[in-house]
Amino acid sequence: MAKTLTRSDLAEKVYQNVGLSRNESAALVERVLDEVTNALLRDEQVKLSSFGTFLVRAKGGRIGRNPKTGQEVPIAPRKVLLFRPSHVLKDQINAGNGEASA
Repeated sequence: MAKTLTRSDLAEKVYQNVGLSRNESAALVERVLDEVTNALLRDEQVKLSSFGTFLVRAKGGRIGRNPKTGQEVPIAPRKVLLFRPSHVLKDQINAGNGEASA
């Protein structure tokens, strides 16, 4: 099974590569994630060069169908989070690079 990258893993990488203390590194990661979250909550796109774009899209309500019973069920309008990877990221993944170059 593939390893999952966590907030603490990100904070540890910042600590190792930037030279901040562990607490400062964790706080920096939290501030970045908070700013991304807040921008998305304001329906703004978040574009990270050479990585990708996060955006929120509104989906309208519709009638769905329960596959087991065939009964029609209303699906309420909602917002969904989308991620569009950049061509640079796609190329790195398809080239099989385990580590991204910075």
